[in-house]
Amino acid sequence: MARMLRAAPDPRISRRTGAAPTWLVVALACSGQFLVVLDVSVVNVALPSMRADLGLSGSGLQWVVNAYAIAFAGFMLLGGRAGDLYGRKRMFLVGLALFTLASLGGGLAREGWELLAARAAQGLGAAVLAPSTLTILTAAVPEGAARARAIATWTAVGAGGGAAGGLVGGLLVDGLSWRWVLLINVPVGAVVLLGALRWLPESRAGDGRRLDLPGAVLVTAGLGALAYGISQTEAAGWTAVATLVPLVAGLVLIGAFLLVEARTAAPLMPLGLLRLRSVASANVAMFLSGSAMFCMWFFMTLYAQNVLGYTPLEAGLALMPSSLAVVVGSKLAPRLMRGAGARNVAVLGTVVAATGFGWQSTISVEGVYPTAIMFPGILMMLGAGLATTPLATLAMSGAEPGEAGLVSGLINTSRVMGGSLGLAAMSTIAAARTAGSDTPAALTEGYALAFRASAGVLVVGAVVMAVWLPRKVGVR
Repeated sequence: MARMLRAAPDPRISRRTGAAPTWLVVALACSGQFLVVLDVSVVNVALPSMRADLGLSGSGLQWVVNAYAIAFAGFMLLGGRAGDLYGRKRMFLVGLALFTLASLGGGLAREGWELLAARAAQGLGAAVLAPSTLTILTAAVPEGAARARAIATWTAVGAGGGAAGGLVGGLLVDGLSWRWVLLINVPVGAVVLLGALRWLPESRAGDGRRLDLPGAVLVTAGLGALAYGISQTEAAGWTAVATLVPLVAGLVLIGAFLLVEARTAAPLMPLGLLRLRSVASANVAMFLSGSAMFCMWFFMTLYAQNVLGYTPLEAGLALMPSSLAVVVGSKLAPRLMRGAGARNVAVLGTVVAATGFGWQSTISVEGVYPTAIMFPGILMMLGAGLATTPLATLAMSGAEPGEAGLVSGLINTSRVMGGSLGLAAMSTIAAARTAGSDTPAALTEGYALAFRASAGVLVVGAVVMAVWLPRKVGVR
């Protein structure tokens, strides 16, 4: 990594230029991102143990996952803007400290409500922390090939965190207990916190504006309501009152947010930002990509365990080639971008991923590991790694220094919200095909249809990218 990032930080935006090597700044930022993404998926294999130990109901068990995701997505724009105004290092420290303390509380929980509250607090800490990780990285590395490589590292580490969730969770649950799925964050978080306190440089917009609290409340409530409504679809369906009411409320709140932003002097999200081609197109593309990619780990794990009979640990090990593929794709993307351009690499990665999803949709009850999991999984995640790096690079290149945290929060929000919506939609599609049956044959048909629908979404995404994304980095 030291060879990858030899360029010095920009002295205009860093108060401590030369305080630490650039590679160390990038490593600390990526460590924070790893923890954030890991906790999206690591609890999945621990859910049965949590339910048995804490006496959680079926809906309560669902909220172990949803409490984190909703708080994470709902507060991310606020976290990004707070970093711009009050300091990216400061928000990194605040977010990581809250995340670490919440992990401790969740690991020590004795009642179900304590665990759910801790997961929500983890999500809030992650929402403050995540935008700062990318902003600190882009502030430390000048725009160009070095920044593209740094963003590729950030992408690979984040993707690796999501991919490693099942394996890490399986190891901890089998070897220790479900509590260590959360408690493991405490020593790791403490080490990263101390390193960040010592070596991370501070940067901010420096324009003296105040945080747009009305806008922050409206967008957070709106995104939270939308995320809640989406989370209800799997259990209640898309037409149920429990689903429609929060979805409509979320849309109304988002509409009110846009009206407030159009009239306030210091908006949380300047609407003119969405008129920038690089920002708008990259976020739409990331939303579509995330809506399909997020489903991969979920349905692959279910297929491995519910149809092929793998244990949680075996399922995690089975997906290791896919985990390595996303890292390879993320590291390969900057090299391809130099010759082919960011837009073409994003399209290429999306087409490769769509091919993998199409292959995966041919699964059967008698599937064998190489053709039923390994090779299609490698294609899916290789494509994800190739696509995500140029999309993040294009989005960040269109932002002014004072808007970097906001754009970082926006691109993360697009990915998480796309993933939430996509998972809910694909779960509904799979459930409709199985018609309530839990036989291996019915489950396989449902999973196959979900993979086929995801491939279709990615094909649409590739067309959108080819038509809308700017040809060159830095085109606004």
